[in-house]
This record gives sequence, C-alpha cells and structure tokens, in this order.
Amino acid sequence: MTPITEVEGRRLALSNLEKVLYPATGFTKGEVLHYYATTAEVLLPHLRDRPVSFLRYPDGPDGQVFFTKNVPPGTPEWVTTAEVPRVEGPARMVFVQDLASLMWAANLVTEFHTPQWVIDAPGEADRLVFDLDPGSPATVVECCEVALWLRERLAADGIEAYAKTSGSKGLHLAATIRTASSERATEYAKDLAVEAEKALPRLAIHRMTKSLRPGKVFVDWSQNAARKTTATPYTLRARREPTVSAPVTWEEVADCRSPAALTFVAPDMAPRLQDYGDLLAPLLDAERAGELP
Repeated sequence: MTPITEVEGRRLALSNLEKVLYPATGFTKGEVLHYYATTAEVLLPHLRDRPVSFLRYPDGPDGQVFFTKNVPPGTPEWVTTAEVPRVEGPARMVFVQDLASLMWAANLVTEFHTPQWVIDAPGEADRLVFDLDPGSPATVVECCEVALWLRERLAADGIEAYAKTSGSKGLHLAATIRTASSERATEYAKDLAVEAEKALPRLAIHRMTKSLRPGKVFVDWSQNAARKTTATPYTLRARREPTVSAPVTWEEVADCRSPAALTFVAPDMAPRLQDYGDLLAPLLDAERAGELP
C-alpha cells in the first residue's frame, strides 16, 4: 500500500520509497524525499515564483530521462500552476511555492530547472547566469580558473557573482541584477564570454561548436535567454551518485585542485548548511542587485 503522508495539511501519496534510484551508492527514493524535506528551507526561496521545468528520471539515471514543462497529469489541485508565455505558445506550468508542493514534485523523481525571471515579469531577467562547461580533458578545476576571472570582471561592472557546482561536470555563476530584458542580459553575458575567451585563449571559449571545446571551458552565456532554464540551487541531479548543484564559497573555488574537491552529494549538504547557511541567499536580496552597464 502506498503510504499517505500529511505535509502542511496536504495529503500526499509517496510511492516506491525503497526503490534504488542511484545505483552507485544504493541511494533510495525515500532518501531523495528526506533530502528535499531537510533542504526545503533553503531550496524553496530559489524556486518561488519561477515556473519549474522537470527533468524526470523515475527509474534512476539509467532509465528513461525526460523533460516535462507542462503540468503533469494527476497534479493535485492545490499545487500552484499558471499560464506561462513560451515561443511555441502559452503553456500551463507548475510553481513549487511550498513544502507540500516540493514533496509532491520530489515524489515524481525530478531535477528542478528554473528560468532567470519570475512569473510577474516573464522575459524580464532578475538573474544573470554563466554555465561553465568543461570539455574533456578539462574539468571543474579549469572552470574555477574561468570563474575567478568572470567574478572580477563582473565586479568591475558592480555586479556581485556567486558560485555553485552544476552537480555534473561544471560550475555555475549567478548574480542578481536589476530587471533587464532577457535579450539584454543575454547580450551582456555573451560580451563577457567573448572577453573571457580573449583574456584566457587557452582556457575559455564562448562558441558552442563542440569540435572547438576539448580541453577548454565553454562559457555558456545562452542560459540567460527567456526560454532557457538552469538547474536550481540544491537540486539533485540524474547522475550515478546523488550529486547536488551545491553553492560553494569563493575560497573553495580558488583552492580547487581536483574535481573531487567540488563534488557534493546529498549527505554532504546538511553539514554544509549548518556551517554556511545558504551561500546563495544574497541572490534573494533585491538591494544587492547590480545594474547591467
């Protein structure tokens, strides 16, 4: 029988709790749900008011992995949904606004991906992001070198950047900005990616052509487009182990000498949150927003 759990007055059916979702470590679906319940306090503010794209992997990363943007069938009526403009036409999408909605969504087994805008102003960016993606044999170590350059370059424009692991191979930089069109944010990010390539020609590249990327870090500026989404802070990823898109300190970035130094899994997060709190909390403070030049 599927257990029924009450979360903030909402009744949830949580299924297959013993199923192993991460074969490399034996991490189960029940442990996934526990992870999200215990990180909800820091995760929910980064999800709030942003339409969620789900990258689902209900049988683990070795099973079917697929994106869901529209409201999934069977979504409870109390889960917040809204019509969201999209290139192919408006669609109704989910908003994870509270703990009950988070646990319902986590039971689907999903990564959480969100855009750089909120529903009150679709297509008006309040975040700037860079997705630093290493081409083998480059690793997150090289991403850290590029990230440190970008941090200084953004600071020169009065924009304060923060870092998190992608939960995969790379690193994400994010900054809160005074609202600008997604087109303007994308243009600015591309300009800095081009500058990074000129300043670090053996290390950084701004072009998406895969044949150019081995041994270099692709500075993906395109994540700022209104239609694009980025892995939300603290989301688990569909990998062999339950890796997390984890906020990191700039000291950790500067000191990184091996990929293992910036690889974090679900059990790592409770002690990190105890030590650091939410390292990305400044992204939620509008008074710290920088203005695009």
